[in-house]
Amino acid sequence: MLKSQASRVFVALGSNLSGNLDCPASQVIRGFQSIEQLPKTKLMNTSSLYQSAPFGYAAQPDFINAVVEISTQLSPEALLEKLLIIEHEAGRERTFSNAPRVLDLDLLLYDDLILRTKNLTLPHPRMHERSFVLLPLAEIAPELSLPTHGNVVKLAETYKNQDIKKLA
Repeated sequence: MLKSQASRVFVALGSNLSGNLDCPASQVIRGFQSIEQLPKTKLMNTSSLYQSAPFGYAAQPDFINAVVEISTQLSPEALLEKLLIIEHEAGRERTFSNAPRVLDLDLLLYDDLILRTKNLTLPHPRMHERSFVLLPLAEIAPELSLPTHGNVVKLAETYKNQDIKKLA
C-alpha cells in the first residue's frame, strides 16, 4: 500500500554471521543497498558501522550494526513486509530469540507514528535501551526525540560505554 506523501523512517541493521560468503559488515552494506532498491523509497542517510557485543544471548559473535534514514511512500506494514523479504533473501533464519543472524532489519521510527499491531510496534519498543541503535541513530539524526524517552543524543550518552565501538 502506498501513501500519497513520503514519510521519514529509520531502520536498524545488524549482522553477526556470514552469509552468501560475505562477512557481517558486508551483509549490513548489502542491506543498505537492498533498502535503497525498495519501490517508492529513497535512502537519505546511513550511519557508520558499529561493532557491539551480543545482546540477550551472549554465546555468539559480535554484531556489526548501523541505522539508515529513508524517505518512503510505503505504509508501515508494507515496508515491514519488504524488510522481512530482504532478511529472508540474505539467509536469515529465526531459530530462537536473540539468535545469531545473517541480517536483522528493525523498523525503529516511522514519522511520529505510534502503532501497536500483532506484527509491528512503533516506535520500536526497546530501542531506547540499546547502544547499538542509539549511537548510530544519534549520529545521523541528533535532533530526534523519542516519545517518553527524550533526545537520542542524551540517551546515547548513557549507553556509550556499553561494549560498542565505531568502526573506521
